[in-house]
Amino acid sequence: MKKNSFFKKYKKTIIIAASCVVLALSIGVVLIYQKRDAILKSAVQKGIIKAKSTYNLNVKIASYGFSGLSSVYFNAIDVVPQDKEKLASINDLTVGVKLWPLLFGNIKIAELAIHNATISLVKKDTISNYDFLFKKDTKDTVKTDSKADLSELANKLLSQTLDKIPDDLDVKNFLIKFDHDTTQFNVLAESATINGGEVNSTIKLNTNQAVWHVAGTANPSKQQLDLKFYADNKKVEVPYLFGKYGLKLSFDTVRTIMTSAEREGDNFEIEGTWYVRNLLINHPRIAAKDVIVKTGSIDAKMLIGKNYIALDSSSIVSLGNAQINPFVKITLGEKKIYELKVNAYDQVAQHIFDAFPIGLFESLEGIKVQGKLDYALNFHLDAAKPEKVIFNSTLTGSDDFKILKFGETNFQKINSSFVYTPYEKGKPVRDIIIGPENPNYTPITSISPNIKNALLTSEDPSFYNHKGFVEESIRQSIATNFKAKSFKRGGSTISMQLVKNVYLSRNKNLARKFEEILIVWLIENQHLTSKSRMYEVYLNVIEWGRNVYGIGEASRYYFSKSPAELTIGEAIYLAHIVPKPKSSLYSWQPNGGLKYYLTGYFNLIGRLMARRGYIEQDSSNYGFYNVRLRESLRKQIAPSDYLPDSLAEEDENGFFNLDIFNRRTPKDSLEKKETFLKKIFTPEQQKVDSLSKTPKELRQERRDKRKESQKD
Repeated sequence: MKKNSFFKKYKKTIIIAASCVVLALSIGVVLIYQKRDAILKSAVQKGIIKAKSTYNLNVKIASYGFSGLSSVYFNAIDVVPQDKEKLASINDLTVGVKLWPLLFGNIKIAELAIHNATISLVKKDTISNYDFLFKKDTKDTVKTDSKADLSELANKLLSQTLDKIPDDLDVKNFLIKFDHDTTQFNVLAESATINGGEVNSTIKLNTNQAVWHVAGTANPSKQQLDLKFYADNKKVEVPYLFGKYGLKLSFDTVRTIMTSAEREGDNFEIEGTWYVRNLLINHPRIAAKDVIVKTGSIDAKMLIGKNYIALDSSSIVSLGNAQINPFVKITLGEKKIYELKVNAYDQVAQHIFDAFPIGLFESLEGIKVQGKLDYALNFHLDAAKPEKVIFNSTLTGSDDFKILKFGETNFQKINSSFVYTPYEKGKPVRDIIIGPENPNYTPITSISPNIKNALLTSEDPSFYNHKGFVEESIRQSIATNFKAKSFKRGGSTISMQLVKNVYLSRNKNLARKFEEILIVWLIENQHLTSKSRMYEVYLNVIEWGRNVYGIGEASRYYFSKSPAELTIGEAIYLAHIVPKPKSSLYSWQPNGGLKYYLTGYFNLIGRLMARRGYIEQDSSNYGFYNVRLRESLRKQIAPSDYLPDSLAEEDENGFFNLDIFNRRTPKDSLEKKETFLKKIFTPEQQKVDSLSKTPKELRQERRDKRKESQKD
């Protein structure tokens, strides 16, 4: 009642005020309409001047003007960078904006028509006609800092992008030419239309080399898209990636569906589905052959917060009939945090193996299994505290899980004699029979406990107790490598090294590592062979020097002994060279004795072996001084400046980083400060001498002594 009485009382005033507003807007619209040509001319001239002053672009437009209330046409546009080849030529361009959003300062494209246009992207040597695109405009640059709200930024960027998708699109003969030093191709959009939300296009690559299509629906106002990219009668191939990066990439169909994009509280959320069919990838760092994903999709929910980007755990990744739930979160700013969780529960095991992309895991192709598999991964790394990294990975099979039929490779072949072929730089070295037929083959019962225990101590102390992996060792490797910003420490067990040597190619790529992990899990969890047999084969196949394979060859090569006769000192030396076998002779002096820096390693390994009850405590460097190189090999030893830069500390699981004993130290690293352990293992007199002489002076002194001995 009060509202009605208020309206009746002030009805006349309200009508007059509303009429004045409408009249004022009408007058404004009329005035703008009358002066719109002058406004357009001024805006175009400012744009041309700015293009020249800011980007050194010469822009010419033959004619332009309004067509209708809110549409502007341009004829004969040329864009030429100063002293460079023409960048763009457009015969006809028409742009229309929506009036209502424009009143509130938002520019939304209503219509866009481009006819007979050419864009030429040319780069010769280091000079291109499009380098202005990477030039920063300091006047227009928005200053941001680490406190920038990523959710707000993402919302604005997506909204601005969608606003540029017109309700009506008409493109005819839009040609893009790309001319690079090593790559040339052209793409012609023969036609592209959006009409009533329906998207259709015909795109030709290199005239008639391929015909591509983008089709589907677009509803930018509701922030929804459903677009499909495919080719006529063949795959879509991206030539630029191969010419630039050596990456071969092709597919039958890629489909993108965005169902929603909106703010929810402090987060910006995007939901959608991405689908691919017959995706082919080929790059030596990924796999040795073509990798083919028959069908793959991800139903994703992306969350963008104030300082993080995340893939929600409700997302589902599907490969064939197998599914996993991933959670990925990257927190940015001063404290970077990386989080990854993967869960795949109650999966039919055969579906998992069938889902592996063709060409990715060659040895597993064709394998038949029964039962179910569960997998869980939990990874959390705080960049400020890498030593506290969390890493848990668990793959478990149901009680009835078993292998019914091996695929390309029989993982039980090591249970009897087989032929092992080592490779060097992709080429086979020679065939080696791993069995009694080979006179150098040595059964584990005929191998000295000294070498067996020394190698277990240095490579894998818990080999006989674990199931192929030591999670703590992997965790520490992640922390070490992250801090070093490079690969400094591996987490491979003897099981993993055996699989790498016997079952896999020597190509170093991502696929091989994952394949190695899967094979180890199958062998260990299905008990395809015994631990004792695995260790016996390992000792008989690993490399111990240049073209020296197996403990039989190694013991005779270095010491003219059988494996059963190896002393503790000889065993520790052989354990020392396993990670870097080709540098084995750098450890020796011309007189056949070991170089003194190895006493630290001998003491470290010896004490650990004594602690585990393998040998007795020894105060004389655990046989170091009794190790003598075979007489005939001493002539092959070249002078070496090899010195260690530090020693390793054992972790709580008995693992320690021994890589520093097994690489040749770069000259510039010799100037580094001595570590605590190195100081401990250096005799007092040598410490005094070292304090007064630089490493360079010490090396020169050794060279002079060798020259003097040769004169004598």
